[in-house]
Amino acid sequence: MSDAFESAGAPPRPPQAEQIWLTTSFGRLEAWYLPPIRAPKERFPLLLFAHGNGELIDYWPGEFEEPRRWGVGVLLVEYPGYGRSEGAPSQASITEGMLAAHDWARQHVDVDASRIIPYGRSLGGGAASILAVERQAPALILESTFSSVAAFASGFAAPAFLVRDKFDSVSALRKFTGPSLILHGDRDDLVPPHHALTLAAAASNSTLQFLPCGHNDCSRPWAEVRAFLDRHRLLDPRQ
Repeated sequence: MSDAFESAGAPPRPPQAEQIWLTTSFGRLEAWYLPPIRAPKERFPLLLFAHGNGELIDYWPGEFEEPRRWGVGVLLVEYPGYGRSEGAPSQASITEGMLAAHDWARQHVDVDASRIIPYGRSLGGGAASILAVERQAPALILESTFSSVAAFASGFAAPAFLVRDKFDSVSALRKFTGPSLILHGDRDDLVPPHHALTLAAAASNSTLQFLPCGHNDCSRPWAEVRAFLDRHRLLDPRQ
């Protein structure tokens, strides 16, 4: 499996997605900002999304239309060496990129800096977990996430940069004091469901929801995400 993925053949950037270039120590990192479809009158929450290993931000804008209708902004963050982003992927470079994305969002005039919520899928869950601890996020959403690289790579051909790096989500969740939503396919044979059980046990305030799917065939779990955000008062009540 390659460490990086090219954007050739990917769908074009939709007009509603603003291309952002983040400055890092390894070069420029791309992100796409999607504003709410129903823009609230006051500052709004934002989902900061980190995708899976074999993916690109190019494929994700359409998947986030539902939360944008709630009055939520979205920031899709690319990984170093993926798509048009410079650098090479590693835990250190991905973490630096996620921190830079969070700092960009925090400075955005329309974003409520107290409601920037990391959301990671698969590999992205490791990055989102670290970000949640480093920036004391108000909540964390993990989908199809492994508990650690060591636990994941033991039975699968992991990409080289994952073999080098820990992405220990369990250790991050033990430090994270906010609420976490852990979503996982009950038929996931790439990252088996026991990873979700381990993550939920490590978190001090977790909601675990199994979904009727595998690893890459899950429908977007927006009903579960909205219920979680509503419960923790992270959405504007009038939306």
